[in-house]
Amino acid sequence: MIFPTVIILMIAVTVAHKVQRSSSANEITFTDLLSQIEGGHVHDVTISGNEIAGHFEDNRAFATYAPGASDLVSKLETKKVQVSARPAGDVSGILMTLFINVLPFIPLGLWVYMSRQMQGGGTGVMGGRAMGFGKSKAKLLTESQGRVTFEDVAGVDEAKEDLEEIVEFLRDPQKFQRLGGR
Repeated sequence: MIFPTVIILMIAVTVAHKVQRSSSANEITFTDLLSQIEGGHVHDVTISGNEIAGHFEDNRAFATYAPGASDLVSKLETKKVQVSARPAGDVSGILMTLFINVLPFIPLGLWVYMSRQMQGGGTGVMGGRAMGFGKSKAKLLTESQGRVTFEDVAGVDEAKEDLEEIVEFLRDPQKFQRLGGR
């Protein structure tokens, strides 16, 4: 029951991430950004490391990636564009990327864990005993460990008497065969 939930969650997160990226801004080239700045069509930009996002004068959003060696800030200042900056590597973006990249491996890990449990390779402990599917709790008794006698057995007296008759039959089958027993 956990696998359908995990799969649905994976699909929902992936779709939400794709929708967020596609709806937040139109990707443009850095050359297009420079020409829009020269034309005076850029209203504001936010610079985060090498990533640049902003709005044109008509309030359309854009995003692009800037090369490291650029005199972009001076061009923006000469054209009176509002500039804001954020530290590189926005934590929410990094966490979302990490989550999306790690999420597909979670069902695989669960599958490996459950298959090891079912094969008896689990290491779970419950009540001091190793637990796992496919492990028998039966114990092999040897002569040195002692024998179980009728005094050790608790239960219904008729069942005890029936068992005593079976043992007697196994010791002396001719006695029962004379009486018609098989």
